[in-house]
Amino acid sequence: MIVLIPALEPNHRLPQLVRELTTAAPDIRIVIVDDGSGPAHADVFDETLDLGAELLAFPQNRGKGVALKAGLRHVLAFHRGHDVVTADSDGQHTVDDILRVAFRLRSESDAIVLGARDFHGEVPARSRLGNAVSAAAFKVAAGFAVTDTQTGLRGLPASALEWLTRVPGERFEYELEVLLGAREAGVRVVEEPIATIYLEHNASSHFRPIRDSARVLRPVLRFGASSLTAFAIDTAMLALVFWLTDSLIASVVVARVVSGTVNFVLNRRAFSAHRVPLRHAVPRYVALALVLLGANYVWLATLVGAGLPLLLSKVVTEVSLYIVSFAVQRSIVFARRGSAPHEGGAAIPAAAVLVPRRAA
Repeated sequence: MIVLIPALEPNHRLPQLVRELTTAAPDIRIVIVDDGSGPAHADVFDETLDLGAELLAFPQNRGKGVALKAGLRHVLAFHRGHDVVTADSDGQHTVDDILRVAFRLRSESDAIVLGARDFHGEVPARSRLGNAVSAAAFKVAAGFAVTDTQTGLRGLPASALEWLTRVPGERFEYELEVLLGAREAGVRVVEEPIATIYLEHNASSHFRPIRDSARVLRPVLRFGASSLTAFAIDTAMLALVFWLTDSLIASVVVARVVSGTVNFVLNRRAFSAHRVPLRHAVPRYVALALVLLGANYVWLATLVGAGLPLLLSKVVTEVSLYIVSFAVQRSIVFARRGSAPHEGGAAIPAAAVLVPRRAA
């Protein structure tokens, strides 16, 4: 078992965590990634080396996502076959919780184990609000719910490490990208309850509320943007064709063909980083489009016949069908059957940017 700790400008809590981990579980190997902390923090990292940790160092800050992927690449190179537990360096993950996640990972060999906080008690407002917004948006985008989308305490199975090095994201958004792509990669996600600890009101956190929240939510917003774009095109075409022809069925068909083409192109990019082959995606998408087209016409005809204005009927119909369409596209149309966890995604920067340092 490997414990991977990304660290930016850590304090005494990092060597304290390493000391407690090595005492509680001597068989665990600890890999630390210094994400550009600078000379002022060299003594802290040197102390972790003295305690037996392995250290990788970036000369400049690259972001948590890059640091995690660099550490995973190091594990693949020097400790292949080992599961990995990631933990934060600021003391907010206790040794008991780290070992609890590690134990759960041993029994869930094909799953990512999230150390899930319950956010009860004295939790900084920005953390409580940020997680609530992220969790709600995640449920819509991914089709399943998790309690804590931003937890840094995670158990990562050895079978998924290759894939994890290719998941896009350089900073805090990387951890959300992992969850969004897990099902498609064939990796389950389970949760293990852990303590909710915020030391000194989370003063040591390097999370930037505005900039990093935008990065974290970007993957979620990306999934919804294509549907909103298609909806706008579909609504405009429906009104235009109906005005020209006074035919509801012609308006629905033309609008859906135009908006469907746009939606297919955008969603193929949004749902699948590795691009599902057209020979698989097109027939699935056409079948879904035909079903939705029929349902769209039936709903519109029913609502218009009941006296509702056309545009209002359109909005009600689209909202009703959106969730079904989204779920089918994510889980069937753009899902690559039999894909292995290591397939797809973007590569991380070359390992040459790292300076490996190991204890003697």
